[in-house]
Amino acid sequence: MSFCRYAAGLCCALAASSGFAGGAAVNTPLPDGSTPLAWAVEQQDAALVRSLLRQGASPNAGTPSLPSALAIACQWGDSAILDLLLDAKAKVNVTQAGGIAPLALCAGVADSHILQRLLAAGAVVEHADENGQTALMWAAARGRIDNLQVLLQHGAQINRATLKGLTPLMFALKSGNAQTPLALTQAGADVTAVAADGTTMVQLAMYQKDYAFAAHLIDAGVDLTAYDREGYSLLQAAVLAGQPALVQQLIARGADVNATTGTPRVQRRYEVNFTSAPYKVIAMTPLLLAAQAGAAGIMQQLFAAGARSDWRATDQTNVVLAAAGSGRLAALQLALQWQPDANVINANGQTPLHVLVSVEAGEETAAMLQLLAERGVQPQIKTKDGYTAADLVKEGPAAMQALFSRAYACAWAQTPGSGAGCPP
Repeated sequence: MSFCRYAAGLCCALAASSGFAGGAAVNTPLPDGSTPLAWAVEQQDAALVRSLLRQGASPNAGTPSLPSALAIACQWGDSAILDLLLDAKAKVNVTQAGGIAPLALCAGVADSHILQRLLAAGAVVEHADENGQTALMWAAARGRIDNLQVLLQHGAQINRATLKGLTPLMFALKSGNAQTPLALTQAGADVTAVAADGTTMVQLAMYQKDYAFAAHLIDAGVDLTAYDREGYSLLQAAVLAGQPALVQQLIARGADVNATTGTPRVQRRYEVNFTSAPYKVIAMTPLLLAAQAGAAGIMQQLFAAGARSDWRATDQTNVVLAAAGSGRLAALQLALQWQPDANVINANGQTPLHVLVSVEAGEETAAMLQLLAERGVQPQIKTKDGYTAADLVKEGPAAMQALFSRAYACAWAQTPGSGAGCPP
């Protein structure tokens, strides 16, 4: 909106409300098709709206291609202005671009008594916009439980879906209000509905980090073997989310602690300047995912439930190699407790030390370097490309160089350009 249009509209609204322009002028469209009343509503000036209506302004004047005064008011949700427009017999079923009706706009932001008035004036409760979205979905998306109840009382279909297969319950999960999906479930929402892309309700709850509702659905009974669009089962998703309570709940429900990740439906690619080769998806178990995340507590849960600590991925990553890159000392300690070989290598010939020095140095890096040294890691081991851990450090940040040189002084001293030879 340009300043000139804003100034012209507001001035016309003020002039018309003062009676300077004559009675007919209050409904004369401005050059852009808007009206003084629409501008007053946009400015959320209830006194100006009241004055214009008293001067004879019609809430239904304007150009069909622009939002009506009522539609604008519903975007803001101010009850005083909405009551004034409804008292003036504003048409309640005039839609704006995209087929969106005032009832839908008000459902997300206005007080419930406004919805009652709109419905009493003839608003169509099941009207859907061009995407198939109804007022109930708008209310659900904004977490407006009060408005959900009003709409349901007037016959809104609780399980109607948009053109993309989204139901009100799915919108509720995106609202950020944890009580909204529970309210819809209690009102009869179908928890078994599946979105067009195959996403289930419990998977959507995990995506939206509504772990309480996910737990509610798990208790009700869900498919524990299904993979989400990223290729993760519920247990694997709970591990990655760092939710020990959910992990324990899923274990108790019989989730397979050794099941590997699946094939993601989301197509991934490497950076163009890296390689054009197809993206490699490495199957991982929940324990390896927990080790990579440095979640020692969850690692213990999984191990106690029978997770195999000796399992290796197709790239030969094991629990120690996974934990080495986590930046978490406790995870590495646990991994070495179960699999003591500190010189285990992956398919590229990397040891845990190679993995550790390849990630950003953190608060626990020094202790992790020391732990590997105590467990007999051999810093002179080279990868398939011929690099020792010290070689990698030499090419990396100064922070890691400082930590490595203290923990492995001799190996560091033998690196070309790092100083004198090993001390006696």
